[in-house]
Amino acid sequence: MDARTIRPQDASLEPPLESYGPAKRLAAEALGTALLLAVVVGSGVMGERLAAGNTAIALLANALATGAALAVLISILGPISGAHFNPVVTAIFAARRELSWRLAAGYVTVQFAAAILGVWTAHLMFAEPLLQISAKARDGLGQGLAEAVATFGLAGTILGSLRFRPEATPLLVGLYITSAYWFTASTSFANPAVTIARCLTDSFAGIAPHSAPLFIAGQIVGGAGGLMAFGWLIRSRSA
Repeated sequence: MDARTIRPQDASLEPPLESYGPAKRLAAEALGTALLLAVVVGSGVMGERLAAGNTAIALLANALATGAALAVLISILGPISGAHFNPVVTAIFAARRELSWRLAAGYVTVQFAAAILGVWTAHLMFAEPLLQISAKARDGLGQGLAEAVATFGLAGTILGSLRFRPEATPLLVGLYITSAYWFTASTSFANPAVTIARCLTDSFAGIAPHSAPLFIAGQIVGGAGGLMAFGWLIRSRSA
């Protein structure tokens, strides 16, 4: 997600992304990623506790909370950092030369670190043990394919909305992720930082460490495919 993600039609009403220095941009990425993971894990714990064993209800609560939080976080932090919260999204913008690779490396570093802090925050809120390792296996080629599809669609949602409906990007990303929780076999992690962080929670949202490499491989493939496919599709003749 880019500054244009949430910029209204009159761009003069809002400062450009370049108005914020690297420190504030990195802080925004860290804050947004940590809050996102607190929502993902916290809503998973709450949903599981209240669902009385009904996994569908727990997943619905998890999906709705995550989608809503994404829409809010992108809206309030997008003007500062672009609100990526995702190493794949950061790599896409670096590949498009809309972000320097040096700053992209900083984004990715804080995304991974903040994601873990977000998981630990959720554990503390729900009086769970701080340090955990997930035992929830998510194995099989179908899971890897699901992550590729989820990340491909996320890339398309971001690039397409920035091209045609930039003001709607927060809502569209939130809606896409909410739907992808349900139509993908993996429940749409679509984010390497999220995947690693969720290895560190043995809750509803967790993933066993041995399952993570396939997820991350699918995310990289899906992100690269989305960049190429949608980058070509939305490019006009004049461009």
